[in-house]
Amino acid sequence: MDYRHESPPVLKDFLMYHETIKGHSSKTVDEYFLDLRMFFRFLKIERGIVPRKTEYDEISIMDVNLDFVKTVTLNEVYDFLSFLARDRIVNQHSRSKEYGLSATSRARKIACIRSFYKYLTVKAKLLAENPVADLDSPKTPKTLPHYLSLDESRRLLNAATGNNRERDYCILCIFLNCGLRISEIVGLNVTDYHLESLRVVGKGNKERIAYLNDSTKSAIDAWQIVRKNMVPAHEPAMFVTSRRTRISREMVHSMVKTNLLRAGLDSTQYSAHKLRHTAATLMLQNGVDVRTLQEVLGHEHLNTTQIYTHVDNSELRIAAAANPLACFEPDKDK
Repeated sequence: MDYRHESPPVLKDFLMYHETIKGHSSKTVDEYFLDLRMFFRFLKIERGIVPRKTEYDEISIMDVNLDFVKTVTLNEVYDFLSFLARDRIVNQHSRSKEYGLSATSRARKIACIRSFYKYLTVKAKLLAENPVADLDSPKTPKTLPHYLSLDESRRLLNAATGNNRERDYCILCIFLNCGLRISEIVGLNVTDYHLESLRVVGKGNKERIAYLNDSTKSAIDAWQIVRKNMVPAHEPAMFVTSRRTRISREMVHSMVKTNLLRAGLDSTQYSAHKLRHTAATLMLQNGVDVRTLQEVLGHEHLNTTQIYTHVDNSELRIAAAANPLACFEPDKDK
């Protein structure tokens, strides 16, 4: 996918701004492109520009211009939200089609539309008024992150076996000790390892340093010995496959699921990202303050990190125990 060849100028300029000025990753920019393309396709159908039965994939947006986007109304955006909630197919490849995107997915698309119009009015100054300034987002459910207990984490680490044991154990160790994202682990290069730390490139290409404990350093060193005999010296990737190429996100996801099963854990409840949640929760439970954790996880905003403070809050336990009914027992004679 290359938005530069599939976007009209009014959209391409917005996407290039986010990629070159804001420094957003190509994956983020591609998501913006897909979200806005869907919105424009929806508008072309609703406005009768193309027949209503036209397949979405067949609708070109190359004719969308400033005159088109400045006439968008709040009602049209809310109609789009309704379409996403009721009529949009969740999985095109599923045998039994499911309709309706989640509130979180809809909120992301609305955030993208907001960002687009903010760019047109504030940055590019192509519009005098923002037609979606009063746009409300769908209410999203607040859920607590799932995480492994300390004992379950140990079981998972012990589950790594087979031909790729050193590599898989090292990846699991980095997940559980450092709390890295899967994209950050996949993107690691050998030169990012500096004995006591890892140079990590996170969201928006923001760099941070992940300091390593003894077990993680030992795991990386053990894997480096195996890796040296697998790949040529010019290969930069820290983690590689048996084909001597950089490991993919899909392969890491599969490896995590396989080892969860080996450890006797429910692979439907946990994932690679849940290991990041586990690292964060274990750190908080063992005295790391939330602002330090924010730096460790590479969160831009503190409120993203604060969700972990609700997982196992010792002060809430104390409050529950302080209730005068805490030790009440019913009368057994009745």
